[in-house]
Amino acid sequence: MTPPPVPPRTAETPAFMAELRRLKAWSGLSYRELEHAAAKAGEVLPYSTAATMLRRDRLPRERVLVAFVVACGLDADGTRRWAAARREIAMGTQPPGTLPAPAAPPPGRRRRPRLRLAVVGVATALAVLAGAGAGAAAFGTTNVQEEQTEVSTHQP
Repeated sequence: MTPPPVPPRTAETPAFMAELRRLKAWSGLSYRELEHAAAKAGEVLPYSTAATMLRRDRLPRERVLVAFVVACGLDADGTRRWAAARREIAMGTQPPGTLPAPAAPPPGRRRRPRLRLAVVGVATALAVLAGAGAGAAAFGTTNVQEEQTEVSTHQP
């Protein structure tokens, strides 16, 4: 029997997914048979999930990948290699301990600080409330002191 496909050395999702498709072909199992093989190994891998995973060029979740690789018949070492390759691709090719550079704003647009937007929002809310108070005064509402004055002036 030929050895199983191994994860690619490049940290690119399309190449990784192509090798996963080769791994399924190497296993010789249908999607339903993969589902049953995963269940025998104590993993959960619905056949539709496996089919969808291989149809796309997106990195699968690690749990799904492990279930798939185990269902294909790889041992613990092979499974660890595939999971490690997936993590490497998911993290990118940056040196350990570094963070990705923040994305630059689109050309022609400046980034506005979020604090300024919050201040504008609070100021707008206060203006609306002040306007509601002014509107109530314009419609002839009175306060308690005015009412007492009116009552005392109308009494005989």
